[in-house]
Amino acid sequence: MESANHTGIAEFVLLGLSDDPQLQPLFFGLFLCMYLVTLLGNLLIILAVSSDSHLHSPMYFFLCNLSFVELCLTSATIPKMLVNIQAQRKDISYRGCLTQVHFLMIFAGMDNFLLTLMAYDHFVAICQPLNYMVIMNPQLCVLLVLLSCLIMFWVSLLHILLLKRQTFSTGMTVPHFFCELSQLLKATSSNTLINIILLYLVTTLLGVFPVTGILYSYSQIVSSLMRMSSSVGKSKAFSTCGSHLCVVSLFYGTGLGVHLSSARTHSSQGNMIVSVMYTVVTPMLNPFIYSLRNKDMKGALGRLLSRAASCP
Repeated sequence: MESANHTGIAEFVLLGLSDDPQLQPLFFGLFLCMYLVTLLGNLLIILAVSSDSHLHSPMYFFLCNLSFVELCLTSATIPKMLVNIQAQRKDISYRGCLTQVHFLMIFAGMDNFLLTLMAYDHFVAICQPLNYMVIMNPQLCVLLVLLSCLIMFWVSLLHILLLKRQTFSTGMTVPHFFCELSQLLKATSSNTLINIILLYLVTTLLGVFPVTGILYSYSQIVSSLMRMSSSVGKSKAFSTCGSHLCVVSLFYGTGLGVHLSSARTHSSQGNMIVSVMYTVVTPMLNPFIYSLRNKDMKGALGRLLSRAASCP
């Protein structure tokens, strides 16, 4: 087999979810439907928040950005998978693979940061309501989102630059339906010690600090709610925080599943199933979680659909 290095001449083969040709139409239809539902749901949230003045607050600003990021996260993997199934091909170019890894890390990291920022927003809104608009001013919200994006861009770029130093073989197989960094590091013939150290370091830092921030925020929120006398205020706070906690549980639960399955087993099947959860299922479910459990969002979506229906 001809060897190809980081000059970009290699092509990778994505093995996909199954080699069974009879299952390919089923996978195509299933993932196409989930992708379209994800696009529609997240676009509706973005349009509802953008068009409704009642939702022009920090909480919905972060939710709008979360919907955009999850739409991009799904779009980084599923379209290529659908094209390969339809064309009955499994190849992806070297540059295409690195580009997919780059954007996957950016959007997954942004998801992580945005969920933390939303927890902090809930903490300020419930524990310091009188100073809420002063603390969570528009300039700070935009700055926090941009800072999150810049951090993930440079972290992802560092991973890609180190990955380009690795040697791969032409036609190398990747036991996944998209290019995942850990799978590429397992397949390379070069020394990956620095790459693995960086991967574990970044995963630890970007996992421990956000999760600690979320846990601290909710410990303070629970403490504040216990002292709250208004049952209406408690109910509204629990409804808002409940939606966020559902999304947090889905995101970190599936993310932890990916890392555990990748570290503890050589079988790729379990890893792919969990990856489907965090790249497809979680972004698809999030709009339903936020819209069904939030009266303001349901009202905004109703007004948006009413305006759309009344247009000639």
